[in-house]
Amino acid sequence: MRSFVLAGLLSIFLVACGTSVPLTEVPVEDASAKAVGADAGAAGSGVQGGGVAPVDLGTSPDQAQAALASSESRLVYFDYDSYVINPEFQSLIAAHARLLRAQPARRVALEGHTDERGGREYNLALGQKRADAVRNALSILGVSPSQMESVSFGKEKPVVVGNEEAAFAKNRRVEIRYP
Repeated sequence: MRSFVLAGLLSIFLVACGTSVPLTEVPVEDASAKAVGADAGAAGSGVQGGGVAPVDLGTSPDQAQAALASSESRLVYFDYDSYVINPEFQSLIAAHARLLRAQPARRVALEGHTDERGGREYNLALGQKRADAVRNALSILGVSPSQMESVSFGKEKPVVVGNEEAAFAKNRRVEIRYP
């Protein structure tokens, strides 16, 4: 009797978990038509329908290396308490990606920094997340993970000392260093 009840419950469970939608007839939507309409609305902002700005990968590695000669072109700044890369730094990261893809033997160190607000452990973790965000962006653009190393210094190496927002903003950064 017990086995009949168990078999009945199992049958009811399997029937309840079933689906009546045939898997061979999945509706397909044309996403490109929606994106074209969305692009028209965002044309003035420079951002495409998906909220992602286009990245130009057409510059040669020599042009990229010349553009990256200044120390300012090796810094990615972040908003307060954030590790999201701002759109204004996408072209800078793309230029570093071109350079690293063209020179596969070259290595890069990505050093994450924070301002002095917050505890030591929190800032070390935030600095690491910032360095990893730049590392992931470079990886998406085709840079080999073996070429990159990300490290956090937290609030230990400020570039500007001070308690005003301008100093804090300069310290919230990732430095891209070529050893």
